[in-house]
Amino acid sequence: MSNVQISTPFNISLDFEIAPFFKRLVATLLDLTLMVVYASLMRFVLYDVLLLSGEKATGIDILAVSIPLLLYHLVFEILFHGQSLGKMAMGIRVMSLDGGDPAISQYLLRWFFRVWEWPLVFAFVLPGLLILYQIIIVCVFGIVVVIIVAVTKNNQRLGDLAANTAIVSTRINRSIHDTVFMEINQKDYKVLFPQVLKLSDRDINTIKTVLNDSYKRGNFETAHRIAGRIKSVLKIESDLEVDAFLERMIADYNYLATKE
Repeated sequence: MSNVQISTPFNISLDFEIAPFFKRLVATLLDLTLMVVYASLMRFVLYDVLLLSGEKATGIDILAVSIPLLLYHLVFEILFHGQSLGKMAMGIRVMSLDGGDPAISQYLLRWFFRVWEWPLVFAFVLPGLLILYQIIIVCVFGIVVVIIVAVTKNNQRLGDLAANTAIVSTRINRSIHDTVFMEINQKDYKVLFPQVLKLSDRDINTIKTVLNDSYKRGNFETAHRIAGRIKSVLKIESDLEVDAFLERMIADYNYLATKE
């Protein structure tokens, strides 16, 4: 399986497995299925339950169905660290080749290059054979996208090339503890490393990603390198084990950031 090397803000390169094509395909089909189910249920409510018709129905249809479908991938990837529901199910995600989660501008670029799918989203509002024509057009462009993914170095589509992102495999189970921010409820919490505020949200996110990956693989070599780099840059001395040190850095950052 091919890998992509991603540089972190600490000048340490990490290897991530490029998401296999079949996982990306299944994720896309799952997302499409969910979108079709959502559209079908909403239109059942609009036309069969509420009995809407005419121009008013078309306007509501666009607002309640087409717009959510149009923004589906953009919103989910921003809110869920590069994962749509289909990507979550298949254990894959979007990652910036600069390290960590992509910036919102990168997500926007990826989303914009899905423009070939947009006519299909709005075609369902209109009756007749237009739907069939749009499906054919989207399928043709879809074949072009598959070819581009197949021939690019990191199996990137045009949106990934423009945004400097890639789809990688990850089986890390995400929870509130996997995000940059976590709630510190301990009333007598004492900060061990106040220097941590010199790091950015992106740095902390990278630390969390590396730590989660280390737990997953049972290999803390990269975590040791990250911890060593942090200690060197921030002039920190600590005898804590590498996992405890990095966890405490994340906790201190969140405690201090919420107190400001």
